[in-house]
Amino acid sequence: MTYRFQAFVLFLLTAGLAWQLGGWVGFRLVEQESLEESFRYSQLIANELNRYRPMPELMAEHPLLQAALENPEDHELILQANEEMKRMAEIVGSSDVYLMDRAGLTIAANNYDQESSFVGNNYDFRPYFSEAKATGESAIYFALGLASDLRGLYFSHPINNRQDEFLGVIAVKVQVRELESQWQRPGSFTEAEMVVLDNEGISFLASRRGWLYRDFRPSEQPGDMRRLQQRYPGQELAAMEITDLDRPISVSEHSRRVRLNVDGRIREYLSVRTPLPRLDWSLQVMIGTGPVLWTRVQFLAGGLVLFLGGFLTWLYLRERYRREAELAHRGEELELSVTERTADLEASNRQLLDEIRQREKAQNELKETQEELIQAAKLAVLGQMSAGLNHEMNQPLTAIQAYARNSRRFLERGDHDMVDANLAEIVALCGKMAELTRQFKVFARKSEGLPARVDLRLAVDAAIKLVTAQDSSAGIHVEWHRPDHPVMCHGDLIRIEQVLVNLMANAVQAVEDANSPTVTIDILKDDGFWQCRVRDNGPGLPANTEQIFEPFFTTKSVKQGLGLGLSISRQIVDALGGHLTGHNRTDGPGAEFVLALKRREETE
Repeated sequence: MTYRFQAFVLFLLTAGLAWQLGGWVGFRLVEQESLEESFRYSQLIANELNRYRPMPELMAEHPLLQAALENPEDHELILQANEEMKRMAEIVGSSDVYLMDRAGLTIAANNYDQESSFVGNNYDFRPYFSEAKATGESAIYFALGLASDLRGLYFSHPINNRQDEFLGVIAVKVQVRELESQWQRPGSFTEAEMVVLDNEGISFLASRRGWLYRDFRPSEQPGDMRRLQQRYPGQELAAMEITDLDRPISVSEHSRRVRLNVDGRIREYLSVRTPLPRLDWSLQVMIGTGPVLWTRVQFLAGGLVLFLGGFLTWLYLRERYRREAELAHRGEELELSVTERTADLEASNRQLLDEIRQREKAQNELKETQEELIQAAKLAVLGQMSAGLNHEMNQPLTAIQAYARNSRRFLERGDHDMVDANLAEIVALCGKMAELTRQFKVFARKSEGLPARVDLRLAVDAAIKLVTAQDSSAGIHVEWHRPDHPVMCHGDLIRIEQVLVNLMANAVQAVEDANSPTVTIDILKDDGFWQCRVRDNGPGLPANTEQIFEPFFTTKSVKQGLGLGLSISRQIVDALGGHLTGHNRTDGPGAEFVLALKRREETE
């Protein structure tokens, strides 16, 4: 329960700090925006003042105006002065230009031909006349026009004669509606207002129409109402309902927080008052404090997110430490259990290693047995072929003996040509016997090399030589459709030759009782494989063709074989990545065996 109370207190502290910090930043941003707007608008007013300030002084140098003041009874001269001032007003873009004599009486004006003409009016009570007359310098004044009832800025300058004697004052009036229209509320603040106050605190420029000619002074500062009525004739000059509030700590001394009654609604503003250059006016920018509330809400949300992040992190670490302690305890228990199990596993591993060694030994023995079985099958085939080998060897030996006897007789007779011919025949027969012996020797040899790229035609050629050397192949026609180009396949030449010898020997035995015994051998290409087909026209195979590849299955007598040839042949082909199949022919009597080996390109 204690940590929950502490978390609640920390939550309140975080929320309060975020609220205060949000207010500090919010008021600072509002004040910064107010100062930027004050600077922009004050520069705008200064530019307008600088634009019109030198105009009256330049006009005062015009000799026509001096002549009109010296001869006010000359109507022709006064008319010329009226027209000249009308032209001046058009040039400088002012609303009114008028000329007053020493007593402040207007004797000429640009609006002389209008009903609201200034001619004949006396303005000696206006400060712009009295200040220009007293100081001999230019004067600036703001007031509400008596004749036009329009607000205006008055620029004036005294006119002297050549003896530097005072003759009168020329005044230029500029309407302030253009200055007021150029005020724009900041885009980020919807409640932003502006007022320009004179030295008495009366507003003569305002962003709100209802705030014009209102008294923005504190109630305890009374003003000269007579002078104000002369300056703003016909206006009530009602006081604004302003309540000063405490100044936020994040703003400067020129800013204050106020509450105003705006159209019957109480609104709170941050008021920033700055003096305008070269004048006794002040610019007051007021921006609503609504964005401050939004900033505070944002900071409060951020503070809550930070609090929740920290709180969740604390909970996570607390739970993590608890689980680490629990895991440490379980780790100790696990170590004890592991120690006990390690002994059991070591004993199991020793037993497993013994089994692995026994299995490897058994696999090696099996492999050696398979190799011996393959070699035994070769020797069995050679044993079956021994009778034929004897026949093939006896025939050349008998011929050699005959040729040798005849050669002695021809030698006794001196017939050397016949002797040479007989010796050539003997050499040929010896070569035939040597080739036959070599074929049997190669066939009987063990294969020790890895599978490689071999020409399948060579294996067929060697197998045909071995099979046709037997007596049993006499009278049997062997058709070998030998391809013209190399037939490169993946395999071992000796083992492929062993498989083909077995297939051809079986075919020869199968056609012994046929009318026209024929064994056909051809090679075909089939989807990545070379197929060597061995076909005969014998009685064919039993119905279950897969049974003939089982060990010790045979349809022959015991003297002709044990039934291991096809089983060993399939094992050899499977080890080379090929396959061996057998089935009865569909185009006639007899069987067909297909040896398929992977193709290899000649350029590999």
